[in-house]
Amino acid sequence: MHLQQLQLTNFRNYEMQKLEFCPRLNLIAGLNGMGKTNLLDAVYYLCMGKSHFTSTDRNVVRQGESFFRLEGQFVFDEKPRLPGGRKEKITAKVQPGKQKVFEKNKSAYLRLSDHVGLLPVVFNSPDDTALALEGSEARRRFLDNTLCQLDSQYLTHLVSYNRLLQKRNALLKQFAEQRTFNAELLEVLGEQMAAPALFIFEKRKTFVDAFSPVFNRYHQIICGGNESVDCQYRSQLLDNQFSELLKNAVEKDRILQRTTAGTHKDDLRFRMDGRPLKRFASQGQLKSFVLALKLAQFDCLKNEKETMPILLLDDLFDKLDVQRVEHLLELLVKGDFGQVFITDTHPERSEEIAKHFGSDYEKFIIVHGSVGPK
Repeated sequence: MHLQQLQLTNFRNYEMQKLEFCPRLNLIAGLNGMGKTNLLDAVYYLCMGKSHFTSTDRNVVRQGESFFRLEGQFVFDEKPRLPGGRKEKITAKVQPGKQKVFEKNKSAYLRLSDHVGLLPVVFNSPDDTALALEGSEARRRFLDNTLCQLDSQYLTHLVSYNRLLQKRNALLKQFAEQRTFNAELLEVLGEQMAAPALFIFEKRKTFVDAFSPVFNRYHQIICGGNESVDCQYRSQLLDNQFSELLKNAVEKDRILQRTTAGTHKDDLRFRMDGRPLKRFASQGQLKSFVLALKLAQFDCLKNEKETMPILLLDDLFDKLDVQRVEHLLELLVKGDFGQVFITDTHPERSEEIAKHFGSDYEKFIIVHGSVGPK
C-alpha cells in the first residue's frame, strides 16, 4: 500500500496544499517550524483517525480557522483480480467540538474504530524517546497502537476496559467525597472488567514474545552489533488472577481513590547491556533503541496484515553518529519497507540519502506550510 495523493486544508500550519507522492521514498526537507512534521502527522491522521501528538483536534486545526479537512488517495498492492491495485479515498472532515466525519470512498464510517487497521502506519519522531525516559503510559500506548492496528477486537476490549476503569475510579472518588463505601458495587464493576482485562493481557504477552527477537535483530543492525538490548513485558497478571488483584487492592484503592491494580499498570522493561536503558544510554543509543522498536513494529504489522504499512520517519538522522546512519540507510535501502517518508532539516543531506535510492524517490522543500522550489 502507498499514499498516492494528499490534500490538506487548514491542517496545522497548512492553509491548502495538494501533494503527489512516490510509492517508495519521499524526502521532506526544510528548517524547523516549517511544517515537515505536520505533513507526516496528516498522513498519520488519515490512517489512524487522530493525531500522533495530541488527542485534541482543537490543537490540530489551523490557527484562526474552525475546521480542517484531509483527503488521501491510497493505492493497495496489485492482485490478480485487481490489476493496477485497489484504490481507497479516505477523507477526514473535522470541526472541533462537533462529530468527526471519516469517509471511505465518500461513505461515512458509523464508527471510527472500523477504520483503524485498514491503513497500517508506523510513526517515529524525536519525541518517542519518551518510550524509554518517561512513565509506563507511553510504553502501553506503543503496545496499544500496534495491537489496535492488528486486531479490531483488541480495540473493542481496550475501549470497554478503559470505560469501566473510569467508572470504577469515579465511584472511588464519590465514596471519598460522600464518606461512604460499597464493596459490592466495586466487585460488580471488577467482574465486568475481568474479561477485557484478560483479553488485553493475553494479546500483549503473545505480541511481546514474538516482537522481542525481531526488535533485537533490528537493533543489532543499527548499532553494528556493539550493544545488546532486552525488552520484557511486565504485568501484575503474570502471577495473579485479575479478580484477586482487585480484591487485595480494595483498601489501597479506597485510600488513594483510584484503581491501583489491572492491565492499565502494565509496562515494558527496556535494558541495554544488562542495565536500565534510561539510566545509562546516550542520546544516540536512545535514538537507535527507539528506531529499532519502530522498525520491529513495522515488521510485525507487515507480516500480520494483508498490506504494507506506511513508514513515517521524522528528523531521522538527528543524534545518530556516522556509523549508525550508514547502517540505517543500508537497512532502509535493502529492506522491504514499502513507502517511506523521511524528514530532515538539511536539504543537502537529503540529496545524499536520495543517492542510495537511485531515481525511486520524490523530494519536497517545505516553507511555512507550503511546498517551495526544489
